[in-house]
Amino acid sequence: MDGKICVVSGATSGVGYEAVKKLAAGKADIVMLVRNEKKAKAVKKELEKKHSIFVDYFIADFSDLKQVEKAVRAIVDKYPRVDVLINSAGIHSTKKILNKDGYEMVFCVNHLASFLITNLLLNRLIESSPSRIIQVNSEGHRFNGLKTNDLNWEKRIYTGLRSYGASKTAQLLTVRQLAENLKDTGVTINAMHPGGVKTNIGNNNGRLYRWFLHHVTWHFLKDPEISGEAIYYLASASELSNISGKFFNLTIEEKPAKHALDSKKQEEIWNLSLEMTGLIQKGG
Repeated sequence: MDGKICVVSGATSGVGYEAVKKLAAGKADIVMLVRNEKKAKAVKKELEKKHSIFVDYFIADFSDLKQVEKAVRAIVDKYPRVDVLINSAGIHSTKKILNKDGYEMVFCVNHLASFLITNLLLNRLIESSPSRIIQVNSEGHRFNGLKTNDLNWEKRIYTGLRSYGASKTAQLLTVRQLAENLKDTGVTINAMHPGGVKTNIGNNNGRLYRWFLHHVTWHFLKDPEISGEAIYYLASASELSNISGKFFNLTIEEKPAKHALDSKKQEEIWNLSLEMTGLIQKGG
């Protein structure tokens, strides 16, 4: 990975942080797309000192798609090359929350933000090919929950697991569409489950949830370092240079749940995602 430019979202904690540590050890230069500037500065200082690489960061709240767009366009303006894109920012919420655009928060952060980042960087990735996109997805997609006519949970009772499953199902469906669109461009895109590891996802929830997460759930989870190692493999292994549109559990290819392979739903969520992110005008 020596000298490669890797753009990584959610890089200051959990899976994203472990990924940038491994990439930096492999001598990749890192561009972080994160929410917290204080944490970004600390990670930048740590990685540059330890590995003698270049680390840059751009700030955006992933629940605000305008901020995401502004930050990614700044990356495109500054960097003539991007070799690897890793989307690893994510949240889980036990309560339904709508962002300022009226979109359900988990769907926006986990799916729409990564969809927007990916599409805004596509031309740069194609120009830099061979290049790779890795979407940090989840076995949680198996909870499903995705209904294209009720993305904001107005017609159903909201549950955290199903909203999380909806966001990850949508991401998987668009990974499949992007793999088709990127055929013969030299750009591959794959999704991966980062393993059952300890992360801060869910820390935005109430005190009881946070206590249970840290005092009970974490006892059954592994060190997130394994996720960083898996991402590094997916980003660098020569045997994966032509593999695209797949879902990996760490480094093992798996078949996604049946609902994440639905071609009709794939087309619907692709078009809805383009509209919701403003990449095309509604009805366009």
